[in-house]
Amino acid sequence: MSFTFAVITCSDKSSQGLREDLSGKQLIDVLQAQGFLKVYYKIVPDEKQQIKEAIVEAASAGANLILTTGGTGFYQRDVTPEATLEVIEKQTPGISELIRYETGKITKRSYLSRGISGIYKNSLIINLPGSPKAAVECIQAVLPILDHGLNILLENERECGRNSNS
Repeated sequence: MSFTFAVITCSDKSSQGLREDLSGKQLIDVLQAQGFLKVYYKIVPDEKQQIKEAIVEAASAGANLILTTGGTGFYQRDVTPEATLEVIEKQTPGISELIRYETGKITKRSYLSRGISGIYKNSLIINLPGSPKAAVECIQAVLPILDHGLNILLENERECGRNSNS
């Protein structure tokens, strides 16, 4: 089964056109190479409300997987995890723990990431760092488990659809 995805880049500079969004583009390349279909892409500033709206828009666009990149650090304007927490219905801490564990083998600085992950409706949301190298390393850390997790999530969607048609 192929899955759909969205990438939301959270960056003041990229949203103003002052910096090219390399992280978002590299994540798109990685997922498309894995057979995922892009259904949504957006660059937003580091503003909690705009991040929340973009996540909801991506889910409404049919994204099974929503990746955010940027805004997971210690800067005052880094609010992506907080925005995500206000949207998700269930947390999936094991995904973020796996990301930090696997990328911690590359650099201990990965443990400074405040990224979270969780479920909103029929979408899995994962916060990734803004560095292109780090974002790609993080998604590669969880690619081996995404297929199974998304299949379970979508099975729930199919079950709900069957039950409502009864």
